[in-house]
Amino acid sequence: MQTVGRGSLELPALAAARDERRSLLSEDDAPVPIPIEDALDLHTFAPADVASVVTEYLDAAAARGLREVRLIHGRGTGTQRQIVRSVLSRHPRVADFADAPPERGGWGSTVVRLKTG
Repeated sequence: MQTVGRGSLELPALAAARDERRSLLSEDDAPVPIPIEDALDLHTFAPADVASVVTEYLDAAAARGLREVRLIHGRGTGTQRQIVRSVLSRHPRVADFADAPPERGGWGSTVVRLKTG
């Protein structure tokens, strides 16, 4: 688990998106524990927050040594998927990405392979 806050590997957009009352610029915010695991469910985030959350999550996942992660964006209208794929296509830590296999969410999830080193 990573800690969001002063002096740690920060994921301010992730923390702020989970608690809209929390300001990204406030130095008085208490650290918020954010699990950095091999999957991130984006259903709880507003579309406006998804790009920054995904960017920060990928950086944190790579820093933790994860080589593959799964982003769960859902099937819906495709808005979240489009945002996720746009971020992935230009993120420097992404080696490649594709729809998850059916048992891992199919086209409602994207599996991302991160670059090593």
